[in-house]
Amino acid sequence: MAVDDLFQPLTVRSLTVPNRFAMAPMTRQASPNGVPGSDVAEYYRKRAAGGVGLIITEGIRLPDPAAGYPASIPTIAGDEALRGWTRVIDGVHAEGATIAAQLWHQGVERRDDDGVEPVGPSGIDGHGQPRGRALRTDELPAMAQLYADSAVTAQQLGFDAVEIHGAHGYLLDEFFWERTNRRTDGYGGSAAERTRFPAEVVAAVRAAVGPDYPIIFRFSQWKGTDYAASLVDDPTQLNELLTPLIDAGVDVLHPSTRRHYVPGFPEHDSELSLAGWTKKVTGMPVIAVGSVGLETQFRSEKKGELIAPAPVDRLVEQFDAGEFDVVAIGRALLADPTWVNRLRDGNLDGFAGYDVVAALSALA
Repeated sequence: MAVDDLFQPLTVRSLTVPNRFAMAPMTRQASPNGVPGSDVAEYYRKRAAGGVGLIITEGIRLPDPAAGYPASIPTIAGDEALRGWTRVIDGVHAEGATIAAQLWHQGVERRDDDGVEPVGPSGIDGHGQPRGRALRTDELPAMAQLYADSAVTAQQLGFDAVEIHGAHGYLLDEFFWERTNRRTDGYGGSAAERTRFPAEVVAAVRAAVGPDYPIIFRFSQWKGTDYAASLVDDPTQLNELLTPLIDAGVDVLHPSTRRHYVPGFPEHDSELSLAGWTKKVTGMPVIAVGSVGLETQFRSEKKGELIAPAPVDRLVEQFDAGEFDVVAIGRALLADPTWVNRLRDGNLDGFAGYDVVAALSALA
């Protein structure tokens, strides 16, 4: 298995990643009152020291009461939280890695245990049921500016890039998805209209951070409420979804999949992944993700079905075929912060007994 090319640098605007490995964003709820502490800084530093070239943080709540819950999800507002992120950034940089802040608004999927009403495009959740309220048209510019202001804060703190979370059934994805977007004001209806607000968010961020600061955009077919959901059914629709985002200023696309090796549109190509299709139709830098390094079977979208993981060799084949530029790793890094270095050194022996459940609890 020739992995040398995965350890070559990649430059996108002002960002140079020392290798092609990213840490996938994974929510931890380990920041009391939204403040990332020294334990959070050490958590990220360990993965940087273990060989990851680009850390993508867990979702960071936008500074709006409706953006996220619980309060233990980190925020990017307030002196104490900003000092905490500075410690995180300094620790990652000290290990020679780079770091991107993922900006997150949960939309109507936000829990309302604290009495704050969730907001979304239509006040409809991922099950198609009423929940929260619809954002008024006149509220959308301020919401886009909230993303932009948070991106500027991240830039000023020293984050090397920002990732806009537009996946998994949260706010921006709720605009993309017909099930959750029933608007009739020009922000819902056709695919172009459903993409309008996410593109306006990207444009606001680009205007705020300037021309050289990298913007990553994460999107997905699947949702937290529906693993079998689909935004687009073919490569043409995929291109229609992504082109407005690219035109607005996105530099890197991060298609989130549950398994990196599953074909994105099997009726069009029996092997090409969603990351591969994203690269093919846009020509943009792409981050692949989804069960990289897993060694145990896990549940599929079909009830009762178990899926066998793909060997790392398959990942290398996809990279060699030009399907992606960077690969994001999640649960394998929870199990072992040094996974990337072990891959580089050909020392993954002993990782085969890896238990997914144990890994998800191994957050130290």
